[in-house]
Formats: sequence, C-alpha cells, structure tokens
Amino acid sequence: MAELNTGDGGGGKGGKVRSKKQNSKVDLTAMVDLAFLLITFFMLTTSLSKPQSMDLSLPNKEEDEKPTDKTKVDENRTMTVMLGGDNKMVFYMGLLASPKVGPKDITYGKDGIRRELLKQKKNVLAYSAALGKPKNGIIVIIKPTKKSNYRNLVDILDEMAITGVDTYAIVPEFTPEEAKVIDKK
Repeated sequence: MAELNTGDGGGGKGGKVRSKKQNSKVDLTAMVDLAFLLITFFMLTTSLSKPQSMDLSLPNKEEDEKPTDKTKVDENRTMTVMLGGDNKMVFYMGLLASPKVGPKDITYGKDGIRRELLKQKKNVLAYSAALGKPKNGIIVIIKPTKKSNYRNLVDILDEMAITGVDTYAIVPEFTPEEAKVIDKK
C-alpha cells in the first residue's frame, strides 16, 4: 500500500510542521535615489531664493577726524523725517527755523509718507532742473528717536527704496528745537 505523507518531514507519526525560513531583505535602492533627489531639490531651491537686503553705507569712525561744515546742502532739496514713539512721524522741508513745508505729522504707508515723498521729490527735481542741475534729487535725513522702534526705521527705509530716493542718511542726533517738535506732536 501507499504511505500517506503526514507532513512531519520524517515519515513518522504526528510531528510538527516546519516552515522554511526565508531571508527578509529590503531593497533600499529606490529610497537612496529618492534621498538624493530631495537633497538636490533643496540645495537648488535654497540657492535660488536669496534673502533680500538693502545696502547701507556707514561712514568710517575715525577719532582724529574733526567735523567740518564743508558739506553744505541746499535747503530746498532737504527733507527731514523724525521718527518718534508710538509710530509717530513728523517731517519738514528745509531748515526747522524757516521750513519750506511743515513740520507736519504724517502716517506710514502709501497715503502718508510715500505720497509726500513722491510729491517733494517731484518739486525738488523741478527746482534742480530750473537751476540747470537736473540730476540733483531730494535728500532725506531720517532721525529716529530713542522712543522709536526698529520696525519704524525699516518701514521708512522701505519707503526710500519704493519711492526711488537715492540720497538719504540716518542721523540719530537732534537739535533742542527738533526734540521739542517731536515730543510735542
């Protein structure tokens, strides 16, 4: 007679069924390819998105250099913007003793300082063209007080870039008259 296979592997009576162990190996080739693609993608995108910054030239601080009054600027071309606390801003054209415009309170943004900068820039260019020097534009002096915050300074520098004002200076010094005007407003 024929024998029945009981599955015990030994031909004996009622043994345990043994399963064959297989090696469990995972092929990581696709994962390595994906990692290199992601690294390449992030390297390219970070090098393409450069941070935007504004060039700011500061004078050399030399001890032996004496301040002189050789730098004379036409008062018709000069606009002074004073930054105070609580987002206050005051501007005037010319000298504070005899201003051409102002001193006036003004707000930040397109309906405030930007409109005034564009208007005064146009007036100064017309004035300079009448003198025969059409390339002489407006000069803006930015005077931040100790009460003003960093955001206000950055906002006014952004306005200089937006309106295309080429010549401006940050001067943290105030005359007593200017301090009274900014504190009063």
